[in-house]
Amino acid sequence: MDGFMVSVATGAMNSLIDKLTMLLGQEFRLHKGVQRDIALLNGELSCMNALLEKLAGMEVLDPQMMEWRNQVREMAYDIEDCIDRYIYQLHYEPQRPTGIVGFFHDYVHKVKELLARRAVAQQIKVLKDDIVEASHRRKRYKIDPELYSETTNVVLIDPRLPALYVEASNLVGIDIPRDQLINLVDDGDQSFKVISIVGVGGLGKTTLANEVYKKTGGRFDCQAFVSVSQKPDVKKILRSIICQTMEPYHASTNPDKAVISQIKKQDYSSTEAGDVEWLINILRVFLKDKRYLIVIDDIWSTQEWMTIKFPLFENTCGSRILVTTRISTVAKSCCSPDHGTVYELRPLSEADSMCLFFRRIFGSEDLCPVNLKDVSTEIIKKCGGLPLAIITMASLLADKSDRREEWVRIRNSIGSGLEKKYDLEVMRSILSLSYSDLPLHLKTCLLYLSIYPEDYKINMHQLVRRWIAEGFIKDKSGRNLMVEGKCYFNELINRSMIQPVDIGIDGQPKACRVHDMILDLIVSKAVDENFSTSIGDETHRLASQSKIRRLSVDYCGQEVSVSWPSLMLAHVRSLSIFGYSEQMPPISEFKALRVLDLESSLKLQNSDLNNVVNLFQLRYLRIAASRITHLPEQIGELQFLETLDLRRTWIKKLPASIVKLRRLSCFSASGARLPDGVGKMQSLQELSGITVYDECSTNSLLELGNLNSLRTLKLTWYIRESRKDRTHYTDSLASSLGKLVSSSLESLSIINGPFSGYIPFDSWSWSSSPHLLQELYIPKCCFQRIPDWMASMNNLYRLCVRSKQVTKQILQILGDLPALLDLELRSESDDPKKILIISKYIFRCLKIFRLYGSFVGLIFEDGSMQKVREISVVVRAHKAKSAFADHPDLGIRNLTSLMDLNVWINCEGARVQEVTVLEAAITDATALLPNHPTPHFFRENEENMVKDDLPNHPAPHFFRENEEKMVKDEAHMQEKMLE
Repeated sequence: MDGFMVSVATGAMNSLIDKLTMLLGQEFRLHKGVQRDIALLNGELSCMNALLEKLAGMEVLDPQMMEWRNQVREMAYDIEDCIDRYIYQLHYEPQRPTGIVGFFHDYVHKVKELLARRAVAQQIKVLKDDIVEASHRRKRYKIDPELYSETTNVVLIDPRLPALYVEASNLVGIDIPRDQLINLVDDGDQSFKVISIVGVGGLGKTTLANEVYKKTGGRFDCQAFVSVSQKPDVKKILRSIICQTMEPYHASTNPDKAVISQIKKQDYSSTEAGDVEWLINILRVFLKDKRYLIVIDDIWSTQEWMTIKFPLFENTCGSRILVTTRISTVAKSCCSPDHGTVYELRPLSEADSMCLFFRRIFGSEDLCPVNLKDVSTEIIKKCGGLPLAIITMASLLADKSDRREEWVRIRNSIGSGLEKKYDLEVMRSILSLSYSDLPLHLKTCLLYLSIYPEDYKINMHQLVRRWIAEGFIKDKSGRNLMVEGKCYFNELINRSMIQPVDIGIDGQPKACRVHDMILDLIVSKAVDENFSTSIGDETHRLASQSKIRRLSVDYCGQEVSVSWPSLMLAHVRSLSIFGYSEQMPPISEFKALRVLDLESSLKLQNSDLNNVVNLFQLRYLRIAASRITHLPEQIGELQFLETLDLRRTWIKKLPASIVKLRRLSCFSASGARLPDGVGKMQSLQELSGITVYDECSTNSLLELGNLNSLRTLKLTWYIRESRKDRTHYTDSLASSLGKLVSSSLESLSIINGPFSGYIPFDSWSWSSSPHLLQELYIPKCCFQRIPDWMASMNNLYRLCVRSKQVTKQILQILGDLPALLDLELRSESDDPKKILIISKYIFRCLKIFRLYGSFVGLIFEDGSMQKVREISVVVRAHKAKSAFADHPDLGIRNLTSLMDLNVWINCEGARVQEVTVLEAAITDATALLPNHPTPHFFRENEENMVKDDLPNHPAPHFFRENEEKMVKDEAHMQEKMLE
């Protein structure tokens, strides 16, 4: 066993043993009798821990053995809480006064220390007796069976990971049902219709609906895709439909301009925003004359359907609603006899099942070893054509591809009733098998996801930091804990236990969701293990044990009342609150709290946080409440705090004591001022959402350079351009950045506030190149020329810079960066007669390319940018015909991977025909590309076009769609970077 500090199998046993060993040290000066008791206690616990680790490898436990395990595990938690309180009392020393007051203070402290030593001696004796009795009980009842534990080799990151989940087209058996549904959705009939997709969980209903949605959505005026789940939040669903359906309509041209603007300004994170009746009326009026397509995913009851259906106006424009559900009666109720169709999704055929299974493991059936063919066929047969079951089994076997005995063992473990029915219990048995095969640390991390509400999008970084705070992650081979935690996250995706969300340009997921079937499984196991307790969902039951270790309260979507006095809160290590509530928990009662996450608790006031400073074990604090404007002045007393996330608060000024948080590794805010003394926070690895105001001292900027562990820095620059000593600030920042980039900095973002002007970035001389940087976002740091050190940034995959003039040399330097995937390049004063040429020898890995400037345009040569998916450029229409004589389409036809094209056309000095011809040439070129992207054109300076007698040829309608989607406005770009 790896000896993780805290796990579902051993509880806090490993952490406790470490702390007992520490108590035997000289600094605690315990009585010899107490030291003997601790030594005996430590020995007994070590033996028990070894047995607990063996028990963790057993799938079925004898009731006596299970009861003994549970008691020992709970006892370990209690002993650690006791030791933590003692250590805190012994070592927590507030600043002592001087003089006569200080003398009495020292005297009182010594008395308290003596009492603490006596108290711990008595407590240790009691705990020793309890542990000895537990040891004797094990012997009396002969709880020592023959145990065998098997080790599992975990591949931390599978190189096939991005390919396994990014493209839904990689699934098999979807073509026929997709085409059938497309015909039902787009059959030319102008009447209103509802199509219900029904089938058991795991058949791929959502995937199928999404494929139909993507293929047909462009044929409708507007569209939306929303998930309902078992506990629907009607307001959230309606707001999501409104937001998505109104997205293509520009407020300035829409007759409902005022209403749409008001809708778009709503705070969608707030559960109180928007009255249901008002939202219904808005939606009915808007959809009345629109041909819309709306997918309602995962309906569980007829009542839910009636509530959601009411605002969806039944017009005669050919509108369609696509519903997915697991319940046949619900599917039929959604489709009335007059206008609806029930589509029953069937399991995969044997051929498709085999194709999916072998593709997932080996790439194809031909690559499957001969000795595994027969057992593979039997496993596939037992999966019963359920895609989720097949994928789960394939992921389970992926690292056992050459071990036939493992395949046979897994085949024999699958329930025998699977071939006859496809109900949720069978699916759960398959998923339970996959869960049992997880290493202990991944089981622990997976069960922790039971604290989140259904369909919740779980941010990867927040989740990993919570795992760290709970003690679930152990440093291996000197790797950073965040890096290790991301490996855990990726491995859970690799084993199909969680679903990736928000895939970044680098192919890595930024968040995840838990499938309903997996959530049912882990909630049940978490309750059985007394690992976590959830309140607010009728499917979540309180653990039978009286002591709560991790508590989650979900106020979203329904009335929930929590009787806090009736709960034993002193042992809670993690408290998570989701949604709005008038009830605030008694923070002072949570004596053992390590993690506190308050999300959208709008009732929360500044005063409610006063007792947080007494949570001496707190490691993770996240506050997502807009009413919070200040932190307690004593926040620096939280000596164990590692993560402080204030991004969804209005805190601008931080308490002076915050620099006392010497263990803080992640600090995130939303415009908080850079504190003086920041250099003392030596453990910081991430510092984001910080602003540098005129009131800040240059010393604070210089101290940034002392943060040798800093990996991420995101700040906003508010030093005014008119300030006389502005150079001192920029030089101080340059000095600090020079130190940071030579140590550990991987991500740097500098955003300029109003009146702050450009920062002369290239005038800074750094002693070494920023070779570790992976992201560099400095949109208003203007280069006179690209500095020499930029050519050595071999790890850089995202870059946003501004240059005085974009030249061929600049394109060559940036084009040679081997890892660059996302580039935004802005030019200030290019020659309006210049044409830039993108050759096939540069930007070979680039996927996103944005180039903005005042030049004529650019040409993509044959073979250039073969991996680029998205391009945004500015082109001058005047004299374009002569400038691009050989490439009237700018060479767009050469971009074989292009999926999204945005072209801003500067119409100044051009004739209408010149603009129209340019747009037509580009449109024709995109039609020849494999992905058939639809170009988006945006005409600028139309009022300065040359007047002539030529007929006016306005751009086709689709040229003007989705303008509000485009990210050209710098303020919007900055907001996206700070998310």
